[in-house]
Amino acid sequence: MRYMNLITLALIIIGGLNWLAMGVSGFDVIGAIFGGSGSAVSRIAYVIVGLAAVWQLMPGFQSLTMGEVDAERHMHHQ
Repeated sequence: MRYMNLITLALIIIGGLNWLAMGVSGFDVIGAIFGGSGSAVSRIAYVIVGLAAVWQLMPGFQSLTMGEVDAERHMHHQ
């Protein structure tokens, strides 16, 4: 679980940086790397980043209901 959380967090950071680039300069980094924002590979990358965000909702909600320290402890025991 810990590695999955780290991987999904990294993907969310990458997605956030892509949104920053889009907002500041209108440049889609992921689209540029994978052949345009409409290409199949880019769309798969967007879906993977989106799924990473969905995955991170679980510990995020747990930290709100259990408290951050308890949620972190709970994630390490699974």
